[in-house]
Amino acid sequence: MGGRRSPPFLFCKSKVEEMTPTIILKRPVRGLSKRALTDFVAQACRAVALKASVTVMVTGSREMRSLNSRFRGKQQATDVLSFPPPVLGNGFAGDIAVSLDIAAHNARSLRHSLSEEIQILVLHGILHLAGYDHEADEGEMSARERLLRRRFKLPTGLIEREESGQL
Repeated sequence: MGGRRSPPFLFCKSKVEEMTPTIILKRPVRGLSKRALTDFVAQACRAVALKASVTVMVTGSREMRSLNSRFRGKQQATDVLSFPPPVLGNGFAGDIAVSLDIAAHNARSLRHSLSEEIQILVLHGILHLAGYDHEADEGEMSARERLLRRRFKLPTGLIEREESGQL
């Protein structure tokens, strides 16, 4: 992610709040409440044994392009970014940013709900924060993502789409 710079929207949490995800919706998401996304993130973190807090921001492609440029040196928007914390072991697992614009486009193209698409993207980010890396793990992240998508009753995930050329 471009060095060890601090994640873009890092929040330090008290011990009381440390397992409750922080959700930032920059724009309203049709069909997905902040509460429902908070519950999903908490369940997904438990499912991957991520015992630290996560912040999720759902924003537009302009901000995603800026984050991708700043932290990865890539000059285009992307669907999801994950940012591990600069210091591990402080009760914070990291930040996840999701593009609402790209999620909406993908949901329409793949004929599922925007809510499902955001959950797919967040799950992918959570797996990265838990230490999985689909570019180097010989299919381990893909298998885990597939298993969790079935558990959460979600449609095709990012890695499968890439492998099959769906998007």
